Amino acid sequence: MTGPTSRPPRRSALLRATTVVAAVVPLCTAGWFGWRALDHSDPAAATAAPPSAVQSGAVQSGGQAPDTPQSPPTSSAPSGSTPTGGAPTGTPTGTAAAPGDTPAPSAAADLTGRTIVLDPGHNPGNFAHPTEINRQVDVGNGHKECDTTGTETDAGYTEADYTLDVTRRARALLTARGAKVVFTQDGDRPWGPCVDERARAGADAHADVALSVHGDGGPASGSGFHVILPAKVVAGKADNSAIVEPSHRLGLLLRDGFHAATGEPYADYIAHDGLDTRSDLGGLNLSAVPKVFIECGNMRNSADARRMTDPQWRQQAAQGIADALTAFLTTH
Repeated sequence: MTGPTSRPPRRSALLRATTVVAAVVPLCTAGWFGWRALDHSDPAAATAAPPSAVQSGAVQSGGQAPDTPQSPPTSSAPSGSTPTGGAPTGTPTGTAAAPGDTPAPSAAADLTGRTIVLDPGHNPGNFAHPTEINRQVDVGNGHKECDTTGTETDAGYTEADYTLDVTRRARALLTARGAKVVFTQDGDRPWGPCVDERARAGADAHADVALSVHGDGGPASGSGFHVILPAKVVAGKADNSAIVEPSHRLGLLLRDGFHAATGEPYADYIAHDGLDTRSDLGGLNLSAVPKVFIECGNMRNSADARRMTDPQWRQQAAQGIADALTAFLTTH
């Protein structure tokens, strides 16, 4: 039936409500205790360091991260316009080229037992000895002057002074690595030596390698440096067949190393890609050890002259030379 007489008694409804509450309350209470137990079961989680405590993988020795991210150490690049006369400790002035496959020798490379002949081009005293330096000497495939005075900048800084300065700087770097360095002249003789004597210096010193350092006297409009490689010469007293290949390897190392150290571009008025091969130089024709020449720049060009008269740039030039010779003697 659907009338008033169909409503269940009030007492039965209260009984059912009481039964439900009695069942639910213990379950809730048990759930609450269970949650509390889980919440405190991993004390390490409650003490984990916040993400900001780790700084890009750098943590100080005490297990604490630095307060602020640390920048990598930087070295100060020397200024090419402010000569100091000292060895540069940073990035050389100018835009350095990537040396490609050129090995990068360590400054701590051990050259103990190695002998290097450095040949500073010309001689400051040659100007006073025209008769001696103009006499002809045999270079195998012809005859050449014993020596020449060399070139100079418009301001009068001579090639002979430049070459002595750079080779002395290179000698200091190489001897610090353990090498024995022999000079063809160290400003300690009135003129010369002649080109044939310079060529013999490598064999006389039982050297592993030789290098002749020069500054060029090209057209004032041209700039840059280049390395001179020996052509094969078998004529008269000359036979440099055995040194052509290793000299070519030395030349590539020197070109890349000098370019990287100084930022000096390859010559734009002579040679190709900074390399020239010649058969008319007695110093190469008559050499019995691997040898090349480097023309470090054009002293008749104002920009090159400015660099070459800067002692700091000359230190970079010496660094490039020393590193190339080191790479030649320590790599294959």
